[in-house]
Amino acid sequence: MILAGGRGTRMGRVDKGLQPFRGATLAAHVLRRFAPQVTDVTINANRNADGYAALGAPVLADELTGFEGPLAGLQTGLRHTSAPLLATAPCDCPFLPEDLVQRLHEALVAQDADLALAVTMEADEAGAAHKQPHPVFSLMKTSVLPRLDAYLAGGGRRMDGWHGGLRVAEVLFTDAAAFRDIDTLEDLQREEAGVSAPRLADVTGALPGYDPHAVPVRQAQRIIGDFVRPVRGVEKVALRAALGRVLAADIVSPISVPAHDNSAMDGFAFAGDQLDDVHPTTLEVIGTVFAGRNAGLKPERGQCVRIMTGAVMPEGCDTVLPQEHAAGITEGSVTIAPQSVRPGDNRRHKGEDLMEGRAALTAGKLLRPADLGLIASLGIAEVAVRRRLRVAFFSTGDELRSVGEPLAQGCVYDSNRYTLYGMLTRLGCEVVDMGIVKDDPDALEAALVDACASADAIVTSGGVSAGAADYTRDIMARLGEVAFWTIGMRPGRPMAFGRVGAHGRDAFLFGLPGNPVAVMVSFYFFARPALLRMMGADAPADLRVQARSLEAIRKKPGRTEFQRGILTVEPDGTRSVRITGSQGSGILRSMTEANCIVVLPDERGNVAAGEPVDVLLFEGLV
Repeated sequence: MILAGGRGTRMGRVDKGLQPFRGATLAAHVLRRFAPQVTDVTINANRNADGYAALGAPVLADELTGFEGPLAGLQTGLRHTSAPLLATAPCDCPFLPEDLVQRLHEALVAQDADLALAVTMEADEAGAAHKQPHPVFSLMKTSVLPRLDAYLAGGGRRMDGWHGGLRVAEVLFTDAAAFRDIDTLEDLQREEAGVSAPRLADVTGALPGYDPHAVPVRQAQRIIGDFVRPVRGVEKVALRAALGRVLAADIVSPISVPAHDNSAMDGFAFAGDQLDDVHPTTLEVIGTVFAGRNAGLKPERGQCVRIMTGAVMPEGCDTVLPQEHAAGITEGSVTIAPQSVRPGDNRRHKGEDLMEGRAALTAGKLLRPADLGLIASLGIAEVAVRRRLRVAFFSTGDELRSVGEPLAQGCVYDSNRYTLYGMLTRLGCEVVDMGIVKDDPDALEAALVDACASADAIVTSGGVSAGAADYTRDIMARLGEVAFWTIGMRPGRPMAFGRVGAHGRDAFLFGLPGNPVAVMVSFYFFARPALLRMMGADAPADLRVQARSLEAIRKKPGRTEFQRGILTVEPDGTRSVRITGSQGSGILRSMTEANCIVVLPDERGNVAAGEPVDVLLFEGLV
């Protein structure tokens, strides 16, 4: 159930769900993300029923009058659904996770709970982490209705207060932004327009206790997420050129797929109401229907047709018996054993994959090979995509040498540029390799000014620690503004984020550490999600799972640690992880051996062998 029954007081008394947003309405965006996760969708709305019904889902009004809160809609949904489970989502959260219901259901079953709800860990204004429940994003057994009825009858109205006494499973999601709501007209306009980021100093300066020398990881992620915005620019490209690009507009299906009811099997098609549950059924075969051909056959009672996979179902036929399940086949008949097939089996319905006029893919989708195939199946040759994000990158340090140059004493080859090139290219960015910049303030400033001329973002490695030759931070402050330059994490403590400008153009700057492993960790956890947001992509949630630690891990509370790990899955599905060995931030070999990062948050201390830990999988990171 999509909850759209509020009063709309923050939207000028206009229904939130019907507010226009990115080419559709808020409720339409929620429906597109929510519908594939469930069997059926109903919308709870107390006015403008026709407007909501136009989205293609049934509409139910609150049965409890005089309240118009989400619990009233929930009560109505529980009373009317015939399903054993009810999932809920609000109409003003168009970014909800695509695996929301799946993960809630897994927790509901695993914990034998009555109700599962989404939870995120978020930072308060002081940077301290706290658990934030989202009770409107929930999955519950319909047997909880008496508890809700009693709560409402007693005058209770809090969405987070009605389930006392029930078994509640809390499911942690890492992408807090997926649960953000568009609560006011100002929020709507800001999201719609992709307004320019505010001044960094205005916001960070207002944070109580904010210290740019020691920013907690969650607060740093929040700051970056609050400031970066999608870049402008759309282009049309041929379908084969769209791989890895971000879709700029919904792909609306011009046809139904499949276009007709068709057979899912090679076999025999007939009207299923002829089947006998006790005795064999013998039907006369009057011809054969091939895929892509119109046979014009119409079986009558006692008749059937031989049919091939993908062939259009003849008029009056609704069932297909796979030929290998036939009890007997002659030249002119087929015999069907009792209980070998049920009416309606093996028929694919018109529009089963996609219905004409519905969105096949939505704006913000990062196009993958399967997406190209889906678009091609609709006969679409060109798609609108966002322009590529242009990212300039360089390394800093007098000790660095490029591959192919001789190494002098005390010098090292620059590996970071190759690592960054790989991560940026895999992300789909247009990259500008600016080489190595010496530890000289004039050279660094000239490089940043040059990068601003053409890049949307700049990524540097080295030059942000407390060393005497580290000028990047000072130059950032002179050319623009710096939000922070030290994060409470390991590896990667020295990292700067800000914005620099020159000649009327500006770019966001991610000043990464110089150590090779710290570069990769800080890129994955800070730069990558920000760049995806700048690309206009609906950033996929991190592939984060829990695993049993095979060994004890030493850690002090107060900072987040990212340790390289090797994840294994046992035959029974149990996940376990071990650390790759020495975790020095200069040991790049350990990143090539690892297939995941073990994430140990600020509040966690030592880990005992056998305890669960969160791991971020490398596979799937773009």
